[in-house]
Amino acid sequence: MIDNLPPIKVFAGTKSQYMAKEICRELGCELGKMNIQYFADGEFEVSFEESIRGCEVYLVQSTFPNSDNLMELLLMIDAAKRASAASIIHSRKACSQSSHHSRSGPRHRNGSSRRPDSGIL
Repeated sequence: MIDNLPPIKVFAGTKSQYMAKEICRELGCELGKMNIQYFADGEFEVSFEESIRGCEVYLVQSTFPNSDNLMELLLMIDAAKRASAASIIHSRKACSQSSHHSRSGPRHRNGSSRRPDSGIL
């Protein structure tokens, strides 16, 4: 029953605006309004500028190259939970260099790696 699905809202972190706009163009929806405020001491705060209560929220954010991007994504997830989103789906941009390094570990006798190649979160 399509009528019972929650509304979809897409939000982007600071490093993934272009990709999120392309996703919204394909979905036929507008990019959600979110404020990421940076403070002088290096900390930042994430807040949604529209209601996401009961919505299916998609968060698009790159986690490469520094830890600020990952922290921004984690704060986006936390803010969405606190704003009562029905569900939260995150998408992170991967880079071929980082996926190459994740597969370069030692191998078992059967040729498989010791740890599965999994996402960061």
